[in-house]
Amino acid sequence: MAWFVLIVSGALEAVWATALGRSDGLTRGVPTAVFGVALIASMLGLGYAMRTLPTGTSYAVWVGIGAALTVGYAMATGGESASPVKIALLVMLIGAVVGLQLVGQ
Repeated sequence: MAWFVLIVSGALEAVWATALGRSDGLTRGVPTAVFGVALIASMLGLGYAMRTLPTGTSYAVWVGIGAALTVGYAMATGGESASPVKIALLVMLIGAVVGLQLVGQ
């Protein structure tokens, strides 16, 4: 259960990071609200997962998932350029996250 919560929390990190970017310095209401709710939920999930999983592994997986999804979403929506090198690096990042989960069990 902790791994599932950690993965969802990592996805919520991507939500709050994207919302923060769209909030225009926390001046736009809806993106700011999405940022706040996703941030709190993401942190609560990370904290829950850390009760069972090692801190370093939990944090690395949480950040890796959040970073990969944030960049992937930005590339898919045209907010950031995509290149074969960026895509290969994201695939390696995801592979590292999966590897941490496999050795963490």
